[in-house]
Amino acid sequence: MEEESTRTVLAGLREVIEQQGVFCALYSDRATHFFLTRSWRAGGHTRLTQVGRSLRQLGIQMIPAYSPKARGRSERGFGTWQGRLPQELRLRKITTADAANQFLRVEYIIQFHLKFSVKTGQRGTAFVPVRRQDLDPVFSLQHECVVARDNTVSFANRSWQLERSKLRGTLAGCRVTLHEHLDQTISITFSPHSHSYCWINR
Repeated sequence: MEEESTRTVLAGLREVIEQQGVFCALYSDRATHFFLTRSWRAGGHTRLTQVGRSLRQLGIQMIPAYSPKARGRSERGFGTWQGRLPQELRLRKITTADAANQFLRVEYIIQFHLKFSVKTGQRGTAFVPVRRQDLDPVFSLQHECVVARDNTVSFANRSWQLERSKLRGTLAGCRVTLHEHLDQTISITFSPHSHSYCWINR
């Protein structure tokens, strides 16, 4: 089963936003996929992780948990789930991640809300509809690259040949953004424009 990471956090946040809408703030611990801790303490809020950049693009504030009370409450919650969920899965003979996620969505979360949720003082929801049509670029791992003289982009020992576009014949010397999408596909953008590519060996 996958551990918590930048990719899994992005996937989880995207699922919530697609199903519920955009929320105003995320209160989390200071794990490295949420915050560059030294930069945050020094006031360098412009240096963002991939998760921080994704949420900023959607106008969502990130709040790091510093108080012992907040951290203690979250750790107690994790302890309860880590102790209870394995037993729930064992009783139902669930052995795969897909089956476990299905159980969480269909049964466990509903039961959890019925038992522990508290009625709000006002009706309605704090979630607002997503305005962006395409969330793929937002919830991708983004890397800034410089296009080589032969109009190729190289990253992680791989190279992509950019095709000619209507904007300009070559992007040599330009800075582009390479997107590693959650479905393992790659796209490359220059400003707001997306460029197609073909795979080449280097």
